[in-house]
Amino acid sequence: MLKRQLGACVTFFPQPTTLITTQNGEGDVNLMMASWVGIVSKTPPTIAVSLNQDRQTYANIKDNGTFSINVVPAAMAQAADACGLASGKKVDKLKLTGLDVSPGTLEGVFLVDESPLNVECRYVKEVELGDYRLVMGEIMEIHACEAAFDEQGKADVKVFDPLVYLGGMREYWSLGKKEADAYRAGLVLLDKD
Repeated sequence: MLKRQLGACVTFFPQPTTLITTQNGEGDVNLMMASWVGIVSKTPPTIAVSLNQDRQTYANIKDNGTFSINVVPAAMAQAADACGLASGKKVDKLKLTGLDVSPGTLEGVFLVDESPLNVECRYVKEVELGDYRLVMGEIMEIHACEAAFDEQGKADVKVFDPLVYLGGMREYWSLGKKEADAYRAGLVLLDKD
């Protein structure tokens, strides 16, 4: 496969589209679209988000020690993008987007009602990376929409319909079809030995 070198950049790498919810000292809830998010540990369950240190979301997390990460379904692309364009220091993003939030189980955590998957986090620590901070949060609770589960409790990921962001192209994409089962598809190759 012929390849093109792009240099040291964050271009093209597929990223999840999420909304981070935080609360400031006055009790106002802020939404921020974030795509630099990922699971970093299973034990304890920990997720990380990279935030510019000048963002309102970062200040709120440092002040309160809690936040939520809300998966954005494809139908919410416009609202999520607006949350990435507007500053929480100047705009009430709940009013701007018409999205609703409800309290989570942790004090000061709010969940985006329209999101099919919400993750409640407690701030653990951070790593300084230039102007950014890799903020790690221990996952304290996960909320998944009831409609995603069948009678046996098996989840249908199509209901979550997660939106993917391609930064270099500045495009959002929804997922296509399932291609394989993890921890099973590769067994065919392993069995050849």
